[in-house]
Amino acid sequence: MELDGLRALVTGGGAGIGAAITASLRSRGATVLVVDQSPATAPDVVADVAVTADVERVFAEVAARLGGLDLLVNNVGIAGPTAPVEAMEPGDFDRCVQVNLGSAFRCTRLAVPMLRESKGSIVNISSTAGIFGYPLRSPYAAAKWGVIGLTKTWAMELGPHGVRVNAICPGSVGGERMDGVIAREAGARGVADADIRHAYEQQVSMRSFIEARDIGETIAFLASPAARFISGQVLSVDGHTETLATL
Repeated sequence: MELDGLRALVTGGGAGIGAAITASLRSRGATVLVVDQSPATAPDVVADVAVTADVERVFAEVAARLGGLDLLVNNVGIAGPTAPVEAMEPGDFDRCVQVNLGSAFRCTRLAVPMLRESKGSIVNISSTAGIFGYPLRSPYAAAKWGVIGLTKTWAMELGPHGVRVNAICPGSVGGERMDGVIAREAGARGVADADIRHAYEQQVSMRSFIEARDIGETIAFLASPAARFISGQVLSVDGHTETLATL
């Protein structure tokens, strides 16, 4: 799983899962260009990859700094609104889909010429919400199901050119972001945070949240020669989610 010489772009790589992905890749010798919307995370490039002009600027930096690309990790994402569909604002729905799904398209379309040349790979971050229904989280679920559709489609399109495309579906990842998800769902349901947290833990066969580094280590494997014939796959890293219906 050594990745010496590998050139990678990680979107949303400044914090949380993205930072763990970056750390796992760099620890194995990869050169990683980190993109994040928040300057506070000290990324290599500050950009909103849901905006076409920003993505074009990012790939100009990839060409200038890396001279090509071997791995694209479409990681960036937002939680979106928590509400029943009839109470959801259309603008909030649209923004969630634009970030979580549209950014993967915008980055991939510009990465493909570089990846064809290097015979590289793409890893898209979906979610267990991309394979289960997720009450109160319509746009998030729609976008994450869409990411899996793009993964399967791009694996078919790009496989003849030697480019592999896979998706990872993280389960509940412990940390500040999950704390916020729990708090918002508790508020929407009118119950205590502890009740929602316990329900999330009970959804999983292993009865535990995962850690961000579990995702990073899986991506390091998928980017390595050990995974050279793994493509078009949807890999859950979640302790085996049984349902996303918390209560």
